[in-house]
Amino acid sequence: MSRPPNPLARIRADVQAMHAYVVQPAGDMLKLDAMENPFALPPDVQAALGARLGRLAINRYPGESIPQLKDALAAYADLPPGHALMLGNGSDELISLLSLVCAMPGARVLAPEPGFVMYAISAQLQGLGYTGVPLTADFELDEAAMAEAIAREQPSLVYLAYPNNPSANLWNDGVIRRLIAQVRSYGGLVVMDEAYQPFASRSWMDEIRRDPQANSHVLLLRTLSKFGLAGVRLGYLIAPAALIQEIDKARPPYNISVLNAECALFALEHAPVFAQQAAVIRAERALLLRSLSALPGLQVFPSEANMVLLRVVGPSGRAAAVFEGLKARRVLVKNVSTMHPLLHNCLRLTVGSPDQNAQLLDALRAALTQGNP
Repeated sequence: MSRPPNPLARIRADVQAMHAYVVQPAGDMLKLDAMENPFALPPDVQAALGARLGRLAINRYPGESIPQLKDALAAYADLPPGHALMLGNGSDELISLLSLVCAMPGARVLAPEPGFVMYAISAQLQGLGYTGVPLTADFELDEAAMAEAIAREQPSLVYLAYPNNPSANLWNDGVIRRLIAQVRSYGGLVVMDEAYQPFASRSWMDEIRRDPQANSHVLLLRTLSKFGLAGVRLGYLIAPAALIQEIDKARPPYNISVLNAECALFALEHAPVFAQQAAVIRAERALLLRSLSALPGLQVFPSEANMVLLRVVGPSGRAAAVFEGLKARRVLVKNVSTMHPLLHNCLRLTVGSPDQNAQLLDALRAALTQGNP
């Protein structure tokens, strides 16, 4: 009896060759690997949210809450004149939709590296070419290399994370302006990814307001995940209304659930609570950076996000050993040392609450000096 054909043959070979995006199991460990807000809602606010969600008509498709949420986000972000926004199930969905609407023959996506892996993954899944341009050794934009690659590839989409993940830094505004102008000269689009905007000292929104003409091809990507709603999965894209009108055609109907929308509306109504949490995280970041810099054997990079990138000084594999030492002490961070050559021996840490940061530092000191227990 002949063997039946393999159904995997119907799945694209390049997809089968890909590695899935892996989420580390945390168990009972202190979870400092995914840049989440460490603070829960105050009990009274939590109770009010629960009561509100309990009144939702979850037997109906999302309706009035979606335009209400868009209006609330427009007010929160102080939407510039002539601009509109669209919602996504996290910024990941919006990145995928951008690749989808730009997927014409020969179209390419370009981004600095190391950076957010979904830029490349979404491009590949939609059949676009992808070009990664290495940052400098200190994780700054290599302007000459970026300009050369843009001139050569003329990418449809150029992603610039502001601040960048995993390096957590804001790049030079003058360099960004020149790259944006270069992309504008041939009709490409620039996506400024501001996932970590609540913790940064600057936003490209100010540039858009200052010079809308120079930024008429710039799309601003944000998420409420770092605002404090990682479990809600809500991202939003801000761009000139004519661009949003076309991109929005590719959005699946009802992509935002009534639960997601109502949670986001509730959070925006309680924005001062989340703003205070972000202020604490920024203050804790400064303390954490000073404490980390005082530890021997570490190179600590500056941060404008709710994460810190550090390099463990020593032979290859030293970061992996420290990572395992932290896990053995019930602290989970992100080992990024194999993601890109520039991240050799690097770990990425989420900025937590004061107690969590103290626990991290104790575990890190032990892991650095003693190895695994």
